[in-house]
Amino acid sequence: MRLNVSVRRWLRFQHLLFLLLFSLAIGLSAWLSARYPVRVDWTTSGRNTLSEASQALLARLEGPVRVTAYVRDHVPIREGIDRLIDRYRRYKPDIVLTFVNPDLLPDQVRQLGIAGDGELSVEYAERRETLQHPSEQALTQVLQRLSRRQDRLVLFLDGHGERKPQGVANYDLGVFGRELAKIGIQTRSLDLAVESRIPDEAAGLVIASPQTPLSSDEIRVVLDYVQRGGNLLWLLEPADPSGLQALAALLGITLLPGVVVDADTPRLGIQHPAFIPIADYGPHAITMSLRSPALLPQAIALEVQPLADWQMAVLLESQSSSWTETGSLEGQIQFDPDSTERPGPLTVGVALFRSWPTESGELGDVTQQRLVIIGDGDFLSNTYLGNGANLALGLNILNWLVLDEALIISPPRAVPDPSLHLTESALALLAAFFLIILPAGLLASGWLIWFHRRRR
Repeated sequence: MRLNVSVRRWLRFQHLLFLLLFSLAIGLSAWLSARYPVRVDWTTSGRNTLSEASQALLARLEGPVRVTAYVRDHVPIREGIDRLIDRYRRYKPDIVLTFVNPDLLPDQVRQLGIAGDGELSVEYAERRETLQHPSEQALTQVLQRLSRRQDRLVLFLDGHGERKPQGVANYDLGVFGRELAKIGIQTRSLDLAVESRIPDEAAGLVIASPQTPLSSDEIRVVLDYVQRGGNLLWLLEPADPSGLQALAALLGITLLPGVVVDADTPRLGIQHPAFIPIADYGPHAITMSLRSPALLPQAIALEVQPLADWQMAVLLESQSSSWTETGSLEGQIQFDPDSTERPGPLTVGVALFRSWPTESGELGDVTQQRLVIIGDGDFLSNTYLGNGANLALGLNILNWLVLDEALIISPPRAVPDPSLHLTESALALLAAFFLIILPAGLLASGWLIWFHRRRR
């Protein structure tokens, strides 16, 4: 084909039109990508995506959240904080992030108690809290506390050798009490020998393994509290000495004799047969977010036949290889079918709930009364709280009891793929591809295009 003047002009027009349309397509693509971003999390654990619990919490927050990051001119810290907050902004766009150099505002830093580089000040609903180590779990807990108009008060029964929420002994619950404070649940001990009535402002009562019997007057106060619609967490132990048989009868609970043991625990690296792993969780808001087993040391089994107005959900159940051992736990033990021992699976934790009229007393205005009974108290103790999902289970139980199941926090996600390990041959192959094969392929394709055009 001969290239005369008109053909050349037509080809130039085609080239200009192509460049114009191509530039327009690139510009529209850039505009669409900025206006409608698409993000895909390819990590194994999905750690770059907010957990369902965090998403549910953000959906409940009304109004803006203001986050102030006190960071000096340290780019990596700023980028990390910006990425974290950006994950929250995907579900709540009115989160405002501001970076402040703490050296420029020393008075404000002292007033807020900012001590280190990278700390956050989070403000919501005219309440403010400082976060020292930003992470999804920590930031969600801060938002959870700020979303509560006031902290919830949970009372721990005291005066009978119970586990103390501020105690430091191995069997106490001091660590668990501090974790509760982090999510806006305040704890206080209650001695019924001093206070003859459980205060109405208490969001729940915890009976944590009494070692001596309660008096008849104290038992009457506890029964009255439950009958008035109070929420309760009851942590039981083998050969329970509390004398609360009347409470068990009121709730339709029978404590099976013996201690739950599991024949498969040695295969899991657990030396004591009475330390049972709980991997079978019932379908419930308390257990929905749990991903790892809980460890219950020396638990008892429960048999529950709730009364007509109560509903029941099984939370924790032992393995089929377990049974209730009524004999000595020393030496070789085995199930005796001719005794009172019961084979597994066995129920060791239940939730009871029923509809209850609210304080307003208006027709149709009801809430829920909630009770949780666990056949073990050691799993929340200072010694065993860090095992498996014990802490997450305890926090979820208390959140559910105080009617904040929407705030149940998922445990932090594991990071199974933090680094990429390649063999020497794989590294050599990658180097050869990017340094030799790919450049050579581009050079060869360019030469072929040039050669083909020269022949035309």
